[in-house]
Amino acid sequence: MSFLLFQVSLILYLLATAAYLVFFFKERAAIRKNARLLFILAFALHSITIIVRYFEAGYTPITTRHETISFFAWSLGCCYLSFCWRYGVKNLGAFVSLLVLTLMSLAAFAPRATVSLSPQLQSGWLPVHASLSLLAYGFFALAGVGGLMYLLQERTIKRKRFGLFYSRLPSLEALDTLNHHCLSVGFPLLTLGMITGSLWAKQALGSYWRWDPMETWTLITWLLYAALIHQRFTVGWRGRQAALLSIAALVVALFTFWGVSVFFTGYHGSFS
Repeated sequence: MSFLLFQVSLILYLLATAAYLVFFFKERAAIRKNARLLFILAFALHSITIIVRYFEAGYTPITTRHETISFFAWSLGCCYLSFCWRYGVKNLGAFVSLLVLTLMSLAAFAPRATVSLSPQLQSGWLPVHASLSLLAYGFFALAGVGGLMYLLQERTIKRKRFGLFYSRLPSLEALDTLNHHCLSVGFPLLTLGMITGSLWAKQALGSYWRWDPMETWTLITWLLYAALIHQRFTVGWRGRQAALLSIAALVVALFTFWGVSVFFTGYHGSFS
């Protein structure tokens, strides 16, 4: 049942993406309204999918590759909607929906079978630690998308090519606000994710930190975003510098999220 709901939400995300892309070129208010409605419906159904998967599997579905990628896509959608609730960033939906659709497509091809959890994973720390971390990555992904849009718009302005992209992309100020918002929320979430992960490790393994590859790369990611936070809020970095570092930090965060389990072995991998 959960995979059927997943497939329907994937189709709705596809339709929302298509509508957002049409709006990007046509700029008709009715198309944008329909695109946003489709995205909200897709997100709502995706939320129901995760709940149904929980009852089917008997555990919080943030464990297998299919589940984590799906939850990451959900987190990005949640972060996007939370930002739109407070701010307006022109055509952000076209970029975000495309990324969400890509993640959902990857999740669709990942093994979907539920697993028997190891004793370490049968803990109340699992949903807390994993959801906080993935929500943080969702905000960082949104910051990275905003950084990419910032660089595109800045390049357009510098070359004085005031054509399609200049009129369609948000202002540099709006994109800088997006970066500020995502860092302000994402960094505390990642910090809490690391703290709860350490508490979980103490409970399960007897020590707060074991320099597992996932822990090491999470620390590297945290330090990168701590440096970005420091440069932005203390030194005064804004604009292009913040955009570039947001993109670079996102690459490292995605490697931590996905690549570490592929290229390294550690107790995080042995849990599942």
